[in-house]
Amino acid sequence: MVDIAGLKIKNAERWAAARVTRNFVSVARALVEPSAKIRYLSVEVKTKVPWWVIAVIHEREASQNWRTQLAQGDPLNRVSVHVPGGRGPFATWEEGAFDALVNCSPHAARNDDWSIGGTLTTLEEYNGLGYAGMGRPSPYVWAGTNQYISGKYVRDGVFDPNVVDSQLGCAGLIKTMMTMDGSIRFGAPTMVQPAGTTTIPPKTTTVPVPPPVVPQPKISQGIWGNLISLVSSIFRRK
Repeated sequence: MVDIAGLKIKNAERWAAARVTRNFVSVARALVEPSAKIRYLSVEVKTKVPWWVIAVIHEREASQNWRTQLAQGDPLNRVSVHVPGGRGPFATWEEGAFDALVNCSPHAARNDDWSIGGTLTTLEEYNGLGYAGMGRPSPYVWAGTNQYISGKYVRDGVFDPNVVDSQLGCAGLIKTMMTMDGSIRFGAPTMVQPAGTTTIPPKTTTVPVPPPVVPQPKISQGIWGNLISLVSSIFRRK
């Protein structure tokens, strides 16, 4: 079983070290183009998945073909045969995208960690954790960067270490899209408590509070002066 918390940390480290090694510009520009962005945003509103995450999934699964299902790239107007199978048909791309993000593994709409590590790990889960299980970077995320050299599942369950994924990976796409659209930002990391640990609340120390000091009324200099004058006059009469 893959340690998801550990994979998030590893993917965040890879992101920090990643440099693009291919030209992502033309593909990234098509993903942030206003007419495409507004469609991705319409799905974000319903699923809470960031629009730019939806965009890179769309590119990886179907080369941004609007007549396909987001879940696996099968035709929109047919029941899907690739994993996840049995989905559709759908009347619109948006309807299929909603189904993919809400009803299909890894159920991206349930994710609440859109930090660097959280986002990249969700994208990796979308394609499958077979690479993580071997301790290898996923080409789905890292192809086209210095974090990936070779190795690819050429079909379900069949891995070839010598094949190089020719598609552009999600990380390089996001890095390039960020240079074109300032609204693309990762969220803050979500704190993950390791399994089997218990959170111990910090000890608190009660500091006694002294009683308030009530100021004594001051006798004005005018009153003292009057008293002294009165006493002096009594002694003078004697």
